[in-house]
Parts: sequence; structure tokens; C-alpha cells
Amino acid sequence: MAQYFFLALFLSLALVPICRFLATRRGLVAQPHHDRWHDKPTALLGGVAIGVATFASVLTYILTTSGGEFGVGRGYLVEPTGDLRQVVLLGCAVAIFIVGLVDDLRDLKPFSKFILQIVVASILLYFDYGLAWTGRLTIDNLLTIAWIVGITNAFNLLDNMDGLCAGVALITGFSLLLGMGPMSELSLEVVFLVALLGGTAGFLVYNFHPASIFMGDSGSLLIGLSLAVLSLGSEGLPGGSSNLLTVVGAPVLVLLIPILDTTLVTLSRIVSGRSAAQGGRDHSSHRLVAIGLSQRAAVGVLWALAAMGSVVGITLSTLSLEWSGLLASVFMLGIVIFAVYLAQIRVYDDNAEPLIRAGKITPFVVDIIYKRRIAEVGLDVVLITIAYYAAYQLRFEGQELANFFVLFYETLPIVLAVQMITLFAVGAYRGVWRYFGLMDAITFTQGVFAGTFITVGLFVYVYRFVWFSRSVFLIYAVVLLLLLIGSRVSFRVISEWIKRGSHAGDRLIIYGAGDGGWAAASELLDRQDYSYKMLGFVDDDKEKRHDRIQGYPVLGDYYALASLIKKGKVDCVVVSTQRIDAVRLGELEQLCAEHRIRLSRLQFDLKHLVTVS
Repeated sequence: MAQYFFLALFLSLALVPICRFLATRRGLVAQPHHDRWHDKPTALLGGVAIGVATFASVLTYILTTSGGEFGVGRGYLVEPTGDLRQVVLLGCAVAIFIVGLVDDLRDLKPFSKFILQIVVASILLYFDYGLAWTGRLTIDNLLTIAWIVGITNAFNLLDNMDGLCAGVALITGFSLLLGMGPMSELSLEVVFLVALLGGTAGFLVYNFHPASIFMGDSGSLLIGLSLAVLSLGSEGLPGGSSNLLTVVGAPVLVLLIPILDTTLVTLSRIVSGRSAAQGGRDHSSHRLVAIGLSQRAAVGVLWALAAMGSVVGITLSTLSLEWSGLLASVFMLGIVIFAVYLAQIRVYDDNAEPLIRAGKITPFVVDIIYKRRIAEVGLDVVLITIAYYAAYQLRFEGQELANFFVLFYETLPIVLAVQMITLFAVGAYRGVWRYFGLMDAITFTQGVFAGTFITVGLFVYVYRFVWFSRSVFLIYAVVLLLLLIGSRVSFRVISEWIKRGSHAGDRLIIYGAGDGGWAAASELLDRQDYSYKMLGFVDDDKEKRHDRIQGYPVLGDYYALASLIKKGKVDCVVVSTQRIDAVRLGELEQLCAEHRIRLSRLQFDLKHLVTVS
């Protein structure tokens, strides 16, 4: 099977430069635009190389397995390669490839593409490519069409930054390949997927940032349709589990990033009064760049999330229903928090008043957007349920778990009610996630353990605590506290991780590694109007050498700073300490002036506006 991958790979590597030359020669290039990310004209038709390489590799397989003879009437397309539905898959892939190519050449209307996608999805549904999520044929058929069309367009939307769509497609495709059974069982579906991966990998070599060619709709529609259809059988992932969670969860998690990006963009545009079909710099990748990551780093983050989703999706089928539910819940909770973090990044005009007057959004919608406490309470309901569920899973197993699990269902409403009341009573919903600190953690600790003690007291009074396990409530309290604190601190963790991984902004050193330095770092690194790349601190106190403040190192004293400045490794210096003497400050000013380094002094001063004698 590897030969079909490498055949498509080498064909793609050879065809992409040819397609790039022809596209440039005929003016088939993507011009820079205010709602597009690239800043220079870039050739299209990379998808042609992917498609031709893929279909050529599949055709080679068909010819070699048919003894060198080709003909539908003699059965060579069906007998050696699988049943007719697999041939239909190949035909539909060719059809959607042609639709995308026509769009690249003549710019089809979105409505026309949408109709053609529904037609192709309906043909595939007729030949038994379908979901079986509900057991109701009509609903499952509608879900199948929505799935195929939705994922196809999701990959089309995901093609918004160099290397993103192709990289996610490779990760998703290799995950689906694992779910197709032993590699010895060759079929047209398997060969088609392998060839598609080879063609995409060859294209990705030229699509890394800075990309010299884009895949266009011919590539993104082909990839999207193919992976959407091939994922319909993903309930057969290793392990053979057939529970509903695995059947639904596995394909959703494997295709997590296209689904996440499309959902985020669609909801953001609808809520902001914009058309969901219009282009824009509001995708998940654009938001990551907006907060300081480089293009490659932003794409790498989404690749990593795609890989994590694929691993979790594959793992679901190897676990019991109970553990797979817990794993999927915790992972999806993290993804939702990440999506909420991306959603709050400003990518649109902040002024909603013109949109309200134009009738594009209503004051009610604007009001709901800012009712974040409602979402916070809803999140905590989910966290309490997960924690209580996990406590039973961790405490019991086997038949003992089945016996005690009845108590979980009966007592969950009481646990939810008591815990929500205690969290509200201690003031857990008055904090701001971005500024979550030690005192907030103490508040949550008080709320969680107060809720646990009150719950246990109620069960002692009502049930005499018969059949209950004390360790369940101890585990519950610990797990819930970790989940609550983890969710609240998540925004700070994400922000810190992005800031430390950012290569954008002026290279900053803070002079003074004391309280003033700590405050200066917090103030400067949280600024929204200017970006800094923090290198560390310097301090004339030699005992502080090699210490770390907020995770940043103390690099040495004044002479260490002078050495870095002379080597051209610093852009700006901020003096935070009040203890620097006039002579040293004068030397620093002269040094920075000689090397054209910006020098500032950050002072925290208390000014009395009204005095009382």
C-alpha cells in the first residue's frame, strides 16, 4: 500500500511547480485583499496537483489489480477493488474536484456550489454512505447530508493560512486510516485515502509559510468531501466499540479542528451581524496571530489540537462507555474553554450601535453576549456533574460500580443544588477570570468543601448515609476543586503561554528584580496596545542572579545588560526600581543613547487629590 502513497507524493511534488507556473502565466492568482490573510499575489491550482496525483495513483491500483485490462462492463472496476459503492465514492470525488476547479477558474456562486454539494452528498447517501446515529432512517439521512456538506465546506473555510488545511487533512487522514482495519485488507477506499494523503503531503511542501501556491477550491473541496465520507465508517475504529458515544464522538473528535473553526467563525459572524458566507480575518488561526503568535506557531497549535482530537477519538473505541464518556467530556470541556478564549479576542469593530440601528443584531442579542455569568454558571453545572461522576468511576469498578451507580443518578440533583448555592454564597461568581489569583482559589476552596459538608450532612439526615461511601465525597471535592480552579485559571495560562511563545514585539529587559520589577512585568506584558517580547530582568544585587520572577530569569547586573545591548539583542529597557543611583542611571542613559535603545522609567506614585488635616 505504501507504493500508492509515494506514487501520489512524488507526482504531487512534480506537478505543483507546473501548476504554479501555469496559474501565474494565466493570471490565476489570489490577489491580496482586506479580508484575506496573504499579502502578496499567490498562485492557485495547487488542488489540481493534489487531485491529479491522487486519481493517477488510484488508477494505477485499479489497472494493476485488474491484470492490466480496464473496463466497467467486464467487472474489473468492481471485483478486484470492492463493491460498487467504492467506485461511486471515487466518481463523486472526481465530481467535487471538477466543481472546485470550475470555481477556481470561473468563480461559481456560493449557492451553486452548495446545490452541487448536496447533489453529490445525496448520491453517496443512495449508495449506503451514511450515519447511523439515531436509528431513525429519515433523521440519519438528513444528518448524513448535513455532515458531508458541512465537513466539505469546513475544510474549504479552513484553507485560510499557509499549511493549515493541508496539515490538518494529513493528521485527520492518517487517523482515519488507522480505523480502516488491518493494512493487509486493501480496498479502493483505503487506496484512495492513502493516495489522497500522498498528494496532500506533496502539496504541503510548497504550502508551508511563506506559501508559493494555494490549493484553491479544487483541493479543499476534494479533501473535505473525501474525509467527510471516509469518516462515516469511523465507528469501526480499533476496539470495535459500538456504543452511541463512540459512534458519534469518534468522527467528531477526529475532525475537531474543521468543526471548531467553522462553528467559531459562523457564530461570531452571526452574533456580530455579519454574513456567515463572507470572508474575513476572524478564523481561529487569525485570532492566534492577533494575540502574538507567528503564522507558523498558530498553524502548529491547530495541528497539535487536531492530533489530540484524533488520539482521543481513536481512544474512545478502546474504553468502556463510562470511561470514554469521562474522557470525551473533559477533553471537549478544554476545547470549549479554548474556543471561548479565542472568541473574546477582538477581530471586529467594537461599536455595535450601528449594527443595532441597521437591524442586523438586536439589543437582546447584544445583552446576551455580555451575560457571561450565565455561561459561567452553566459551565459549573457541567463541572459538578463531571466531578461527581468521576468520583464514582474512581472509587468503584465492575459490578460494584453498577450497584452504587444508582445513587449517582438519584443524588446528583441534590449535589448540584447544594454546590451551586454554596458557590454563590461565598462569592465565587464575582471574580474575573483574567485576574484569577490566590484569594480567588481560596474562595473556591471554601465553596467546594462547604458544599460537600452540607451535602454529606443532608444525606446523613435523610438517608442515614446508608450505602454511601465517604471516599466518594472526598474524591468529588478534590476533583471539583481542580476542575473549577483549572477552568478559571485557563485564560491566564493560555495568555501566558502565548506571550512566552510569541516572537513579536520589542525585546524587553526590566531593570530591577524586586516588587517594582514584578509589577512592571505584569503591567507591560498585559498591554493590548503594544507588544513586548520579555527577555528577563537585571539587578545589581548579585544574590538575585539566576532567580526567576514570573518565570523570567534574572540575567545579571548592569554589566550583563551592557553586554546584551552591545550585541544588539535588546530593543528597550524599562527601569522599575527606585534604588538605582544617579550615577548608574546616567551611565545607562548614555549606553542606551549610543546604541539607539529605548529607555523608559515606570513609576508607581501616589498623588493626593484631597488632603484632610
